Amino acid sequence: MTVIKTKVLPILLATIWISMSEFVRNELLVKSFWTEHYQKLGIVFPSEPVNGAIWGIWSLLFGISIFVIAKKFTLIETTLLSWFVGFVLMWVVIGNLNVLPYGILIYAIPLSLVEAFVATLIIKKLS
Repeated sequence: MTVIKTKVLPILLATIWISMSEFVRNELLVKSFWTEHYQKLGIVFPSEPVNGAIWGIWSLLFGISIFVIAKKFTLIETTLLSWFVGFVLMWVVIGNLNVLPYGILIYAIPLSLVEAFVATLIIKKLS
């Protein structure tokens, strides 16, 4: 029972928070940036259910990585390191592929920092 309470539950709750945060940001706040950018590239923004499932897996993996990082670092250090690994590296790659609409970063940077902070807080408090 201790493993469930101190490991599984914090990761699961962080994953739920991350998934909700990603959905609100990308589907409700900045979807038009994505769809317009992809349209200019002559491709369709991928928003099929399978894409949502992959983002769910990404959220779980991000939650697990925060859990591991949190064992060695403080709340702020974990937040910043997790944010860098989870978001900055992703933006570098998708920017390099020319599929990142740079206009979203004005929203994505602060909101992703909040996302990483709250996920880290959940994990720190419950594990």
